[in-house]
Amino acid sequence: MAPSFDQLDPETEYEEQDDIDYSDLREQYEVRMEEGLDTFIVIDGLPKVPPGSKEKLIKFLLRKLTSVGKTKEENVFMPMNEAGDMSEGFAFVEYETPAQAAAAVKALHATPLDKKHTIAVNKLTDIERYGREGRIEEEYKPPHIPPFEEKEHLRWWLGDHEGRDQFALYRGDNVGVFWNEKEEQAEQIVDRQYWTETFIQWSPKGTYLTSMHAQGVQLWGGANWSRQKRFMHPGVNLVDFSPDERYLTTWSHRPLQVEEGNPVLSLEEDGKNYVIWDISTGKPLRSFVTLDLPGPTQDAEGNPIKKKMQWPAFKWSADSKYVARMTQGQSISVYELPRMNLMDKQSIKIDGVMDFEWCPATPNREGIKNYEQLFCYWTPEMGSNPAKVGLMSVPSKEVVRTRNLFNVSDAKLHWQSDSSFLCVKVDRHSKSKKSLATNLEIFRVKEKGVPVEVIDSIKDTVINFAWEPKGDRFVLITAGEVPAGSAVPPKTAVWFFCPEKAKGNQVGNFKLIRNVEKKNNNAIHWSPNGRFVVVATVLSQQSFDLDFWDFDFEGEKDEKDKDLTANLQLMATADHYGVTDIEWDPSGRFVATSASVWKHRMENGYHLYSFSGTLLREEPIEQFKQWAWRPRPERLLSKEEMKNVRKNLREYSRQFEEADIAKKSSANKAVVDARRRMLEEWLAYRERTQEDLLEERRDMGVPDISEERKALMVGDEVDGEGKVVEEIFEEILEESEEVIE
Repeated sequence: MAPSFDQLDPETEYEEQDDIDYSDLREQYEVRMEEGLDTFIVIDGLPKVPPGSKEKLIKFLLRKLTSVGKTKEENVFMPMNEAGDMSEGFAFVEYETPAQAAAAVKALHATPLDKKHTIAVNKLTDIERYGREGRIEEEYKPPHIPPFEEKEHLRWWLGDHEGRDQFALYRGDNVGVFWNEKEEQAEQIVDRQYWTETFIQWSPKGTYLTSMHAQGVQLWGGANWSRQKRFMHPGVNLVDFSPDERYLTTWSHRPLQVEEGNPVLSLEEDGKNYVIWDISTGKPLRSFVTLDLPGPTQDAEGNPIKKKMQWPAFKWSADSKYVARMTQGQSISVYELPRMNLMDKQSIKIDGVMDFEWCPATPNREGIKNYEQLFCYWTPEMGSNPAKVGLMSVPSKEVVRTRNLFNVSDAKLHWQSDSSFLCVKVDRHSKSKKSLATNLEIFRVKEKGVPVEVIDSIKDTVINFAWEPKGDRFVLITAGEVPAGSAVPPKTAVWFFCPEKAKGNQVGNFKLIRNVEKKNNNAIHWSPNGRFVVVATVLSQQSFDLDFWDFDFEGEKDEKDKDLTANLQLMATADHYGVTDIEWDPSGRFVATSASVWKHRMENGYHLYSFSGTLLREEPIEQFKQWAWRPRPERLLSKEEMKNVRKNLREYSRQFEEADIAKKSSANKAVVDARRRMLEEWLAYRERTQEDLLEERRDMGVPDISEERKALMVGDEVDGEGKVVEEIFEEILEESEEVIE
C-alpha cells in the first residue's frame, strides 16, 4: 500500500523542484519517440546554401535519395538559420516505409557529395535514442572483459582408441548420440529430450550437430555436447553447410518479419527467406527472397500446380570461395565469400538455363596451370537452337566446353567425387514423342580438350545413377514404360559399368559388366571408399530387397571380363521390411538401413549390416524418426602413408580380429574396463601429486624438477656418460600344444 501524506517524513524538505527524483516515473511514462518516426532520416554534412540555391540542392539530393526508396521533394525539409539567409547544413527526409529508411542509411552514409562535403545519414529514431540527455554516460567506463575460457576440442571423437564411429538417433522426442559397437549394443554417449523440434543434421565434417527450432538453428559439439552457436531465423525449415563448415544457409517458406532493435537481424533481412551466415561470428552475411519458378501456377481446371522446390538453392564451390544461385531460364548469380559480393557486379546470363552443379573438387586439368572452380549447366531446345551442356570456369567465366544435344526431354548432371568425370544423363524422346530412351554423355574433365564419350546402348529410361566415390565405375537403374491403367510399377534393371584396362594412368572406354533384369530396385548406395555398393528397393509396399555387390571380388575372374577394371560379385542379399533410408558409415565398414515413422508406421527401427551384407544388429524402435552417421573430416595421411597401410593390411586385420575376439568375452571386457579405470585414477592421482610437489618446491625456493633434469641431461652430454636402458617384457597371451606324427 502506498504511504499517505500523514506518513511522510516531516524532516524531508524539497526546496527546489529539481531536488525531487522523477527518473522512475519519467521512464515509466516516457513518450516513445521511435513510434511513427521510423520512416525519417537525418542528413548531416550538407553545404550551407542561400534560399535561392536550396531548391537546386534538394533536387540534387533527391537523385541519390530515390535510388534506395520512394520519397518526394515535399518530404525533404531543410532548416534555415535564424536570419533566414543560409541553410543549417542538415535536412530531414521522410520515406514511405521504415525498410526504405534503413536502406538509405546503409547505402548513403559517408557518401561524398564533392571534394569538401561528405554526408552522414542516420535514422531520426537513432538520434532520439542515443542523443537524448542521460542516454549516454559522460564518464568513460572500460568494458567488462569476461575471463578467458578454453573451448572444447570439437574433434575429440576422432581420438577414440578403438577407432569407432558415432551415429545419432532421433526417436520420439529424444535425440541420442552413440558409439557404434558392431554386434553389441551401441554405447550411449548422450541422450536429451526435446533436443530438436523437426530433424537433426550433421555438418559435412562432423564437427557440429544441428538442431532445428521454431526460432532458429543451434549447433552443438565438444565432449560435453555444449551449444557452440545459434542462428536466429524464426520458422526455419532447412539448413545447408558450406563444404569447409565456415558458412551456413538457412531457409524458411515464410518471409522473415524483423522488428526494429533486433539484436541479430537487421531491417534489411525483413521479408527475406534465405539467410547466409558466418558460423565463426554468428552474424548474417546476406539475405535473399525465394524466387518464383517460371511456368503456369494453375492447371486447366483452375487447381494450383505444386512446383518442386530445388534444394539447396544456393550451391557452394568446392573451396567454399563462391556460392551461386540460378534464376531458372535466365541466369546464374555467383557471389564471392566472405563479403557476399556479386561477382563482377552482374549475373552470368545463360538463356534457358534449367540446372547447374559445381564440381565437388578443384579439378587439376591437363595443360592448365592456374586451376579454377568449374560448374556445369544445361539449357533445353529453344526454337531452332539445340539443347546444350556447358562447362564454365570461375572466376574467369571462360566456357571450357560445350556440347549440343537433340530431342531432349530432360537432363541430369552427375559429377564424380574428384571431378575427373561428369556424366550428363540425357532423356531423349523419339520423333513421335511417344517413347523415351536415355543416353549418357561422359565428359573426361581432366583430359586435354575435355573429350566426351557417349553410351547410347540403353533403351529404357534411367531412373537412378551413381558414380563410385574416388573411382571411375558407376551403376544405374532403368525402368520400362508403365502400361496405361496399371497400378503396379514396372520391373527395373540394374546396369554395372567400368572402364577397360588402359596403358599408364589412362582410363579406358566404359563397358557394361553385367545387366540384372526383372528387379524392383530403385536406390543405389556406394560405400564412401568405393568398391562396395548396395542396390536396394526403398519406399515400396511390395519389395524390400538389399543386394550387396563387390566390384573387386578376389575370386576367379571370368574370361570375358579379363580386359575390364572390375570383378563383379554379388556377396549377399537381405531384406528389411518397410525400409525408407540407407546410409553407409564414414569408414565404409557398416551400412544402416532404417524404417522411419515419417514415411509409415509399420515396424519402425533400424538394421545394421556389415559391408558384405551380414546382419549385425536389429532393433525395433517405437516412434523411430531418423538415423544419421557422424561424418569424418578428410584423411591427413599422404598417398605414400595410405599405400603403406594397404601393404600391411593383413597384419592390421589380424590385430583387429584379435581385439574383436578379446572384446567379445564379457569377462575380458570387464577386466579391461577395470584396468582402464584404475589407469585413469592413477594418472589423475599422479597429476595431483605432481602439482602439489611443484607448489611445495616453489614455496621452499627449490628449482623445478624439470630444470634439474635438464641440468643432468646437459651434464651427461658433456661427460659422455649418458646411458640408454632397454627393458623387454614378454607376455604369453595364448599357449597351445600340437602333436606332429
